[in-house]
Amino acid sequence: RTGYLIQLGKVPVIWKSKLQTLIAVSTMEAEYVSLLMCMRGLIPLRRLLKEVQGVLKFKSSVSSAASALFEDNQGAVTLANAPKMTPRYKHIAIPYHYFCEEVKKKEVEVKHISTDKQLADLLTKGLVEAKFEGLHDRLMG
Repeated sequence: RTGYLIQLGKVPVIWKSKLQTLIAVSTMEAEYVSLLMCMRGLIPLRRLLKEVQGVLKFKSSVSSAASALFEDNQGAVTLANAPKMTPRYKHIAIPYHYFCEEVKKKEVEVKHISTDKQLADLLTKGLVEAKFEGLHDRLMG
């Protein structure tokens, strides 16, 4: 399963969990595709918030700060932040590299997060009770 959770402040506003339709040849590729799915939800939300901010004339960090995107796979973080076509990564389809433009424009910042703190795991994995409760408590504040 692949999934993501988008929060505005500490409030979940978009979340999704589904079977990945792509057959990934590595965990890094599966995580990279999951990043793309998250970006497909995040970019329109950022644009909407910027438009509302312009119309209502209020200050917000949306237009000035990059959105943080947390990923627990170091290889996917590296590829997202410094996309290079190496023999190891060349099999990943070009459509999956589109969000790298958002990273270059500093609209989004992809950061590594420990697997123990990855909130999206609530949506994609069967967790032991203690880990589920810990992530649930972090999500609900």
